[in-house]
Amino acid sequence: MSSPRPCRIPIVDLGAQYAGLRSEIHQALQEVLESQQFILGPAVKHFEEQMAAYLGSDHAIGVASGSDALLLALMALEVGPGDAVLVTPFTFFSTVSSITRLGATPIFVDIDPDNYLLSVKATSAFLGERGRRGSTQTLDGKTGLRIKALLPVHLFGQCCAMKEFAALAEKYHLRIVEDVAQACGAQTTVAGHAKFAGAIGDLGCFSFFPSKTLGGFGDGGLVTTRDKELAAKLRMLRMHGESAKYHHQVTGINSRLDSLQAAVLAVKQRHLEQWCQARIERAKSYHGLFTATGLLGENILRIPPQTANRSHIFNNYVISARRRDDLKQFLAKRGIQSEVYYPVPLHLQVCFAGLGYKAGDFPQAERAANEVLALPLYPELTVAQQQTVVGTIAGYYRG
Repeated sequence: MSSPRPCRIPIVDLGAQYAGLRSEIHQALQEVLESQQFILGPAVKHFEEQMAAYLGSDHAIGVASGSDALLLALMALEVGPGDAVLVTPFTFFSTVSSITRLGATPIFVDIDPDNYLLSVKATSAFLGERGRRGSTQTLDGKTGLRIKALLPVHLFGQCCAMKEFAALAEKYHLRIVEDVAQACGAQTTVAGHAKFAGAIGDLGCFSFFPSKTLGGFGDGGLVTTRDKELAAKLRMLRMHGESAKYHHQVTGINSRLDSLQAAVLAVKQRHLEQWCQARIERAKSYHGLFTATGLLGENILRIPPQTANRSHIFNNYVISARRRDDLKQFLAKRGIQSEVYYPVPLHLQVCFAGLGYKAGDFPQAERAANEVLALPLYPELTVAQQQTVVGTIAGYYRG
């Protein structure tokens, strides 16, 4: 008698999403194919306007990827040599490489251990200790660099404390560039009003990588801003710095959202609110299942928090677990996919060794890198699948 086949529970199931949208997407793609306008055509303009209206932003500029969105946002702010950007070491690589590619210097600040986000307390303490505030700018008292921007990352689908960061930015003359790659659709309360992540700071940077809450059929990105001049500069920068055909005002790059991706994203965006709610419901289900195991605080060190006035739309469902790597292997052998975001904090990456950081400099980020594990979560995930995931984890810890 053969043994039963192991279950197969992926961390994300894009096929399930596509199955429900097939006819809408095919129609949208067919319209682009018939138009033969593939580069910055009507589909891109339509999607940009759709996203600006949804997010409550005055301008939305489609670009080729989330990584380019970050790079172009900093280019628009003229960040470069002699400048520094405050940023978390616990994030995806491109958050920080966008700074170093421009010759600027990332200054890392540790995370809040409860939610893995850039710590307001640590950021405030750093600026209070090392910030030399002038009438229009703030210098780093240790390096002499201009601290030009603050780059909070809305990690795993949860909003950073933007009210507090906005106050720090105003006090210290900083521009805010939001990394919204993992939080499209998340909101937080600022000045008594609910605002979408990406529509609070000076610039918001989005990724449409397929696994995101709003994902395309390949790479794609978007930059949002309320500033008309920044929007015009971004449109030039994404087109090699062109102000008119073959007339270049600045040195830009080639980074344009193509019409096929825009058509797909316009269809998917209409379902985003429904998908975000489904993610929240599945996170609540996980919470109940984990609570029932009795493992919380002992082997499951932390499950995602729910914070008042700061929504979490669960691009990822990330737990903190003892013996994380062994648990990951145990799940994989039983057909349950999980991922580690991120195993090496950026201050310890070889390519950033020249910045002079060492192990122990950011203990909360380093601890998170050793403990975090992302579990399957997507709108079509069933309760039965979640029960299998949590039951298998409980089985691991109970031997």
